[in-house]
Amino acid sequence: MKPIFKKTILFALIAALGMLFMPQANASAAGAYDPPAPPAGPISNERLERTWMRQLRIYERIGRGFSQEEAFVERVQLLIDRAEANGKDASAVQTALNAFKTALKDAHPLYESTRGIVNSHQGFDSAGKVTDPQKARETVDTMRAKLKEIETAMDGTGRALREAIRAFREANPPMK
Repeated sequence: MKPIFKKTILFALIAALGMLFMPQANASAAGAYDPPAPPAGPISNERLERTWMRQLRIYERIGRGFSQEEAFVERVQLLIDRAEANGKDASAVQTALNAFKTALKDAHPLYESTRGIVNSHQGFDSAGKVTDPQKARETVDTMRAKLKEIETAMDGTGRALREAIRAFREANPPMK
């Protein structure tokens, strides 16, 4: 009877220790958070102005990227050529660069077509203030669609190229 008693006491001690580490208060899971739907009414002029300014900054940033594309592509190609001259395998970087160049060719006309929206800025004055809320909303929506088309055309090739270069540099650290 002694071994059963020892096992029972040991089981009770383990159960008591387990209960010590259990939370003392009851907790219940919260329901799924459903954020309230945005109001269906008109968007405020301030919000339209902020959105338009943000879209213009994105447009300008994309433009700077396109203006520097040739120099960037040449630098990456030089990296690939030097690596291959040293007997290193840079095929992944070359593949990513080729995909990036193809995406640039597809995205550049889309960027150029966006210039008309920026130049006309219907519904906004030259300072970016709303003059006609309805036209401003249409301009913001059209600009959003164009920027989305550019993003879709690029299809993450810029990020893939950066990752390929990073992986190549990690695999082939420079000699010191």
